[in-house]
Amino acid sequence: MRAKIVAGNWKMNKTLEEGLSLASEVVNMVADEVSGDVKVVLCTPSIYLHAVSKLVSGKVSVGAQNAYEKESGAYTGEVSPAMLATVGVKYVILGHSERREYFHETNAQLATRTDLVLKQGQTPIFCCGETLAQREKGIHLDFVKQQLTESLFHLSNEQITKVVIAYEPIWAIGTGVTASNDQAQEMHALLRAHLASKYGQSIADSISILYGGSCKPDNAQGLFACKDIDGGLIGGASLKARDFVDVIKSF
Repeated sequence: MRAKIVAGNWKMNKTLEEGLSLASEVVNMVADEVSGDVKVVLCTPSIYLHAVSKLVSGKVSVGAQNAYEKESGAYTGEVSPAMLATVGVKYVILGHSERREYFHETNAQLATRTDLVLKQGQTPIFCCGETLAQREKGIHLDFVKQQLTESLFHLSNEQITKVVIAYEPIWAIGTGVTASNDQAQEMHALLRAHLASKYGQSIADSISILYGGSCKPDNAQGLFACKDIDGGLIGGASLKARDFVDVIKSF
């Protein structure tokens, strides 16, 4: 059975007081309302991670939104996976589309970051996805496969099973547009098939692949019902406890 995961990416939002209030609400609501084996992750701004880690319990864990590709050194403003581990971080988002676009993160950098995150015993949430222009040109399938190949395919069979994939149709993030269930399932199935081409079907079938494109309470149930969609990387809907927990309950 693949793990069912719903991760909330707060991005650069919330004051500390607001974030602690949101985290507390989510933890309590999940405990009261969510049954089954769904794993919940709160990916907060890095300066809130330590405080939020003290609030989480049960099904809820803390995740970071990024990590640098060095273990330590003169890299002002950056945070390493080893540092994140000391404040209770269990998951780390890598290669989010905003990081790739605004900060020009490369597949090679993300390969190194994946290695360091795994070294700390943390779970990478590796993001991949295409722009609208790439989809319209018909190159989106090859582009997303290349992201996996260049960043993940150096991993051993054992290592790859510890990675979570998040598919982001970039054209559907923050636009109010959502990929149809069929479009999302097509890409998730492609990603699983690409993993199988390298690691075999059994390993590919064990890896959770999340949908990360404007997933909300009113469309989550349909998306999560798709064969190859194992949860979501949630942006805007994760900033309201009721909406986020309703997404989680969509399983």
